[in-house]
Amino acid sequence: MTTLVERFLKYVKFDTQSDELTNLTPSTPGQMVFARALEQELREIGLSDISLDDNGYLFATLPGNTPDVPVIGFIAHMDTAPDMSGHDVKPRIVRYEGGDIALNGEFTLSPTQFPEMNDYVGQELIVTDGTTLLGADDKAGIAEIISAVVWLQQHPEVKHGDIRIGFNPDEEIGMGAHHFDVEKFGAEWAYTMDGGAVGELEYENFNAASAKVTFKGLNVHPGAAKHKMLNSMRVATQFAAMLPRWETPEHTEGYEGFYHLISMQGTVEETTLHYILRDHDRSRFESRKREIEHLCHKVNCEFPGCATAVIKDQYYNMREQIEPVMYVIDIAKQAMERAGVVAKVQPIRGGTDGAQLSFKGLPCPNIFAGGMNMHGRFEYVPVQSMEKAMQTIIEICKIVAEK
Repeated sequence: MTTLVERFLKYVKFDTQSDELTNLTPSTPGQMVFARALEQELREIGLSDISLDDNGYLFATLPGNTPDVPVIGFIAHMDTAPDMSGHDVKPRIVRYEGGDIALNGEFTLSPTQFPEMNDYVGQELIVTDGTTLLGADDKAGIAEIISAVVWLQQHPEVKHGDIRIGFNPDEEIGMGAHHFDVEKFGAEWAYTMDGGAVGELEYENFNAASAKVTFKGLNVHPGAAKHKMLNSMRVATQFAAMLPRWETPEHTEGYEGFYHLISMQGTVEETTLHYILRDHDRSRFESRKREIEHLCHKVNCEFPGCATAVIKDQYYNMREQIEPVMYVIDIAKQAMERAGVVAKVQPIRGGTDGAQLSFKGLPCPNIFAGGMNMHGRFEYVPVQSMEKAMQTIIEICKIVAEK
């Protein structure tokens, strides 16, 4: 039988990097290639109710062996982040005994830079070759879900209800839940297997918005520019400097929100700044959006008609949807305890598909998948963390049947 690690090593070979610029679903063809491969694997395993739609959403069911048990689900996303290439990933398993791990002649994975590595001394780490990301976010989650389902098939003496599994595209560009058919999925609640370090259990996430701020300038010959030229790049940098200096990702933690300038393109005549706005508190989140608009107004007072802002909400804090059904968190905590894991309930400094799904009527907190340093060349995942995630899935299924 294919092992958990073998599945993961096979999955990361698929190039599934998403792309927010295509306006397609899935946003890249590689995601559908991977979805079809997974669909075939699920058929070979013998699951039922398998469906893959044109948007790349793959659902399946492990039929229950016990009546009157709630239908629950486990969800993971197929895409990898646009931040770094996921093409030709070359994973390597390292028995970690401390110190640095040479990824290649240029890059080194070091506990000096990533002190969390010290928590995994004596374990097996799956690392990159330094030229791509790894893809544990979230192919580790996919491997853990499928491996847990296979384990339950192999142990018919273990009681469980119907288990729904769902794999979706484009989580990394905030579109993963947009075409997710909650009614068709048919679960009372679910868990995304999309967290990081072992033990993470999350039901609070950022409220999120994007802001595109455009500045219009006027270009004339610099030799005759006095009182005529308006350099949009200069105005844009003035705007950026007006935002609170310490409310940026590199200066915040925990429940602290931020403004994050993620890209800028400009000429004298037009410059665009792209921001993401994040805050766990809804009122502060709304204040951040108003601040962008207020600063545009200030710019326009000095340079009439120069600045415009387009702000779009992306997702909201799932906490308000989870608090009425906190038993789904209690079950996950108990499952982790049975799996020998200490649950670490903490807010997500980001978002998951579970946030949007919760607002679509499917309560969906997030559980660790094990990956560390996601979205870059220094990504790694401890094998033992993946095993614990798989065991947690199994224990959740057991507990729901028991209750």
